[in-house]
Amino acid sequence: MRVVARSTLTNFVKQRVQRAQRRIVQDHLATWYSVASKAHWKNSAEIKQDIVSASIINSTRVVFNIKGNDYRLVVSINYQKQSIFIKWLGTHAEYDKIDVATIRHDKERYASIPNSQ
Repeated sequence: MRVVARSTLTNFVKQRVQRAQRRIVQDHLATWYSVASKAHWKNSAEIKQDIVSASIINSTRVVFNIKGNDYRLVVSINYQKQSIFIKWLGTHAEYDKIDVATIRHDKERYASIPNSQ
């Protein structure tokens, strides 16, 4: 599948993860990306076969646990076009405050800050 807005993953790690945790969160996101980008899912049942911990919200919306259950990744999937659009990524505590079925991608949340470390 083609993952749209991959920069969301890298920018999230750079901007929103504590420095001491960046490498491990980055590794978990890279693992998710590797699995998702190689997949050819035709429906949510196939996702559950590959990633048992995935939460199917509706026919196009899926939530993945990242780094155990420390972070949540919300995506929209178009099975026909074989594309995944990253809608939201955050901590479990932040996830509890959003409406996962309607959350929209917010460019500002994941914007790269020049010269940031």
